[in-house]
Amino acid sequence: MAVSARRGAPLTLEEISTTAVRLMDESGVEGLSMRKLAAELNVNPMSLYHHVESKEALLGLVCATAAERMHMPPDDGAPWEEQLMALALAYHRHAKEHPAVWGYVHTHPSLVADRRLPIWQTLYRILRLAGVPEPELRRTSDILHAFVSGFILAETQGHMSDDPEEIGRTFDAAIQLIIDGLARSTS
Repeated sequence: MAVSARRGAPLTLEEISTTAVRLMDESGVEGLSMRKLAAELNVNPMSLYHHVESKEALLGLVCATAAERMHMPPDDGAPWEEQLMALALAYHRHAKEHPAVWGYVHTHPSLVADRRLPIWQTLYRILRLAGVPEPELRRTSDILHAFVSGFILAETQGHMSDDPEEIGRTFDAAIQLIIDGLARSTS
C-alpha cells in the first residue's frame, strides 16, 4: 500500500469509511465528494480509487459502515416484545444520527435488500421468538420496516410535532401498536 508523502501513514478502508460517514453527516450526500474526502484525509484524490472504485461505491461503503455501527439489541433472553421495541428505538436513533445516510439508503433500495445485514438478522431472530412462521418472515419484516421507515420519513419531513418528547411518545405508541398486532397475529 502506497504511503502519501503528505500523510506519512497508509490509508485504510476504515479511515475512508469513518471520514466519509462524518462528511455525509455534516453536509449530506452533496457534501461528500472524492476531492473533499481526499482533502480531509490529506491524500491525493486518486489514492482513494485504490480502495473504492467510484463515488457510488463510496456511498455504498458509507451506508454499510453506518449500518454496521447501529447498536443491535442482544439476544439476552428478554421477551421478544422488549427486543422488538429496543430494535425499533435503535433504528429510530440511528436514522436521527445519520439522516443523510438514512435518506440515501431509502432512495436506493438495493442497499437495504441484503438480508444478511445485521438489522435484518436481528429482526428475523426477534420475529422467530414472536412465533412468526419461517415462510412469513420476509413479508412480516418488510411490513414492519415500511411502517417504521414511514414514521421516520414523516418525522424528518416535518409532518409531525417539533417537540422531541412528543415524537418519542408517539413513536413508542406506534411501536406498541405493532407489538400488540404481532402478538395477536401469532397467538
